[in-house]
Amino acid sequence: MKEKILELAKEIIEGHRLGRKDDVTILLEADLENLREGADRIRKALCGDGVELCSIINGRSGRCSEDCKFCAQSGHHGTGIKEYPFLTTEEFVRDAKRHEEKGVHRYSIVTAGRSLGSDFERAEEAYRAVHKACPEMGLCASHGLLSGDEFKRLKAAGVTRYHENIETSERNFSNICTTHTYEDKIREIKMAKEAGLSICSGGIIGMGETWEDRIDMAFSLSELEVDSIPINLLSPIPGTPFEDIKELSQEEVLRTLAIFRFINPTAYVRMAAGRNRFADGGRILFESGVNATITGDMLTTVGNTIEEDIAMLKEMKRETRRRQS
Repeated sequence: MKEKILELAKEIIEGHRLGRKDDVTILLEADLENLREGADRIRKALCGDGVELCSIINGRSGRCSEDCKFCAQSGHHGTGIKEYPFLTTEEFVRDAKRHEEKGVHRYSIVTAGRSLGSDFERAEEAYRAVHKACPEMGLCASHGLLSGDEFKRLKAAGVTRYHENIETSERNFSNICTTHTYEDKIREIKMAKEAGLSICSGGIIGMGETWEDRIDMAFSLSELEVDSIPINLLSPIPGTPFEDIKELSQEEVLRTLAIFRFINPTAYVRMAAGRNRFADGGRILFESGVNATITGDMLTTVGNTIEEDIAMLKEMKRETRRRQS
């Protein structure tokens, strides 16, 4: 089995791509260490040793109209999360500068809610100001369901990447959210691409989905030619419908990440929420095909500090710089 999984990795490095018609049973049955080795060979050969660091700011918190069962910010759940309106441009610029000085490559403004609504022009102003203050730092946006014109306006304001998680498989999506659809997500991704934005889209694992759901999600992202794939581990937050879900084992997380690398060999496979469940800053994750991460404080959970991440990656001889593409 080791020879087969490493041979598959070699074929992928040489140009083969897995598709839905392929039998991917080997990805589920291979010894985990061999699978991880194959995934990291693909990462090193096709992506190099660079690790892209991204930081997030929660630009508007709480009272979201959507009913996503995992989310602390949904107005449908009673989580007691702090609520506040859209931050000021000065707050965004100050925070972005702080992250740039610490070595972050990308900076993302995230807002709760179905869309930006009346805050869109304020967001435009903030992105222009941040881009002017930090011209070398990539800007990402995560604002729910926007129009094609709004995507074009974000790009003109300095945004280069849009974040729109598909969350899970198409089959499983209605078990996660009912106030918008999987098709809504796909439409938004396509419109953002048409506006010239690169795409950051992944999801959350540990929400009761099957392995089939995870593999289906990986193939969907491959077919959409997504640039960055954030993988979050469900944080069972009190007050949400998923508060009592048992956390995934570390072995299951590692296998999932390696599978995503096999199916999406040239994308940024980005470890997001949940990395703090692993020892040593999640070092083993970066030995399993991962080549990007969210660093610093997360939206509603605590992550690794930027300084800790850079020190760990330096020790691993991984370069903390953005890959040129």
